[in-house]
Amino acid sequence: MRFVTRVGVVSALAALAWPTASNAAEMRGVTATEIKIGQTMPYSGPVSAFGALGKGEVGYFKMLNERGGINGRKINLISLDDSYAPPKTVEQTRRLVESDEVALIFSSIGTAHNTAIAKYLQSKNIPQLFLASGASKFADISQYPQATVGVQAPFRYEARLYARYALAKNPNAKFAVISQNDDFGRDYLAGLKDVLGDKYDSLVTGATYEISDPTIDSQIVKLKASGADVFVIAATPKFAAQSIRKAFEIGWKPMTFLSNVAVWVSTVMQPAGLEAGIGILSTAYVKDPDDAAWKNDAGVKPWREFMTKYVPEADQHDTNYVNAYNSAMALEAVLKACGDDLSTDNILKQAYAIKDIELPMLLPEIKINTSPTDHVPVDQMQFMRFNGQSWERSADRN
Repeated sequence: MRFVTRVGVVSALAALAWPTASNAAEMRGVTATEIKIGQTMPYSGPVSAFGALGKGEVGYFKMLNERGGINGRKINLISLDDSYAPPKTVEQTRRLVESDEVALIFSSIGTAHNTAIAKYLQSKNIPQLFLASGASKFADISQYPQATVGVQAPFRYEARLYARYALAKNPNAKFAVISQNDDFGRDYLAGLKDVLGDKYDSLVTGATYEISDPTIDSQIVKLKASGADVFVIAATPKFAAQSIRKAFEIGWKPMTFLSNVAVWVSTVMQPAGLEAGIGILSTAYVKDPDDAAWKNDAGVKPWREFMTKYVPEADQHDTNYVNAYNSAMALEAVLKACGDDLSTDNILKQAYAIKDIELPMLLPEIKINTSPTDHVPVDQMQFMRFNGQSWERSADRN
């Protein structure tokens, strides 16, 4: 699948603004009227539901282009399917860089996938911005100097919050963890270990799954048998729903924490059974459009209007589209700040100089910030609990 936003007609103003030939030579993927960017998305494969992120971002730049683009240039977003397979991600990213000659890679999804392309992009001097992964590894500037974590809270930070919360409620808590057998799942284990320290091995029982597994029922039965009273579900939506359902069916009622990538009511909580999810805890950093608290919110209303006009086929209950809106808006801010200097050096300079930007679909008081030594835009979250119908947010922020 190939989504491309359409580019408009050259304006006289844009032509006048075009930099000198020497500067233009350093600005790959940029013309007087266009900024070409690329990404890979799982439009097919085991987690194709996450393809909504790319569809939302394509829609956002279509809207932006109808409004004149950024500093007189339209955004040409080329969004390619990688089926959530890292070798395919590498193949498609090479195509974007070497054939399409994009200026940057934006919001490609997946921890293993972004890891697989990082060194290649560094060798080609291509920015890797707002990547669609909450893996804390991408905050390591020595390893990923040209990347920024996405507009989402890192998984490792999230797991630390869960461990601290559980221990505050029960200092003798024992933990059971179901996790995806990749960097995504391992980040949650690392976060628990950050808090539990030397006690980790004695307090944590883990089980893993592969994204190709048809079911994880046996893993949940094993975890119940461990005697744990805290259950951490570090899983993508399909397996999160299975985890919740199986725990309910076998009568296991530990304090349960659910990865915030899998909190969707329509695709996780309902398939699991709404009753099965009562009391589950998670974290939030974005506004849930289904929450009655945001019914008349000044940020949610324009989001709904955007969705209705530019992504009309989408399920507006799917918070992937909220994340898409936030990520695209963050990139818009960076490119606006670049002015007419869209060289790699200046794109990275502006990406690492974000100061207190309040995005309309982030929760109040959560702002995005970066610096040359901090490539994590969001590091705040708010606890929430599932009440059997919807998520109720706590007043606590962490």
